[in-house]
Amino acid sequence: MEKFELDILGCGSATPTTLHNPSSQVLNIREKLFMIDCGEGTQLQFRRSKLRFGRLNQIFISHLHGDHCFGLIGLISTLALLGRTGDLFIHSVAGLERTLRAELDFFCRDNPFQVKINVFDPHNSETIYEDRSLTVKTIPLSHRVPCAGFLFQEKQKEAHLLPDMIKFYNIPVKELSRIKQGADFITEEGKVVPNGILTKPSEPARSYAYCSDTAYDERIVPLIEGVDLLYHESTFADSDIARAKETGHSTARQAAQIAKMAKVKKLMLGHFSARYPDNSILLEEAREIFPETILANEGLREKL
Repeated sequence: MEKFELDILGCGSATPTTLHNPSSQVLNIREKLFMIDCGEGTQLQFRRSKLRFGRLNQIFISHLHGDHCFGLIGLISTLALLGRTGDLFIHSVAGLERTLRAELDFFCRDNPFQVKINVFDPHNSETIYEDRSLTVKTIPLSHRVPCAGFLFQEKQKEAHLLPDMIKFYNIPVKELSRIKQGADFITEEGKVVPNGILTKPSEPARSYAYCSDTAYDERIVPLIEGVDLLYHESTFADSDIARAKETGHSTARQAAQIAKMAKVKKLMLGHFSARYPDNSILLEEAREIFPETILANEGLREKL
């Protein structure tokens, strides 16, 4: 199967610690890199992960809290120093253009490439990026400021032709495209040859959902149903549920409840509060409800 990998660059919350960097991660899909959030220190983590700066073209910013976007200007400056010439696209809620453009005009006025900002509405689920193999949709989240998660969905490939059967039935080349798309073949004598004996299914399309930052909100369940991997914030343990509600965040147990309701295949916890020197308490609470749970950690590379 072609590459579909998630690299965790940062999975802490607002305050950087010696354990975790602020939020950032990169999806490597067929050697195209898609960055999600860009907290302080992201470019250093990017280097440590041995990812290639030249393959990064799309950045998705969930909301305008500093731990999710303070790393942008440094990353953009480094891309210029490395000789980048192609445009860089940033997808964000409204407001980033005003703040980032001032920094770009001051620090990066001689950049050899353009930074283009695509503004999306965080209150609706909409497609904000699409190419031949992938679509990216927003997931409205419940936080103190406008915020959205992101759903990355691989497009289902056409079925694979079985060469021996194609040859056996002497099927013309002009029919092959229709057959790959699911059509049966009808011979000159009128016999129907079922598609199932002419093809084999392609690998299932993969999907990844990023939901941070957000309070517990069951409205996202239909949008993320059945995804291969769900990253859901788990800023707090259950003992701090009142603080979670107050700040627009979730507990690990609440993240697990969402994963269970959405029937996802695997849950990854992240956006950990600095108050927990050991995140295993969060993992234990989540696994009581959803056993297929893992912890995010800097340097983790998860293959889908």
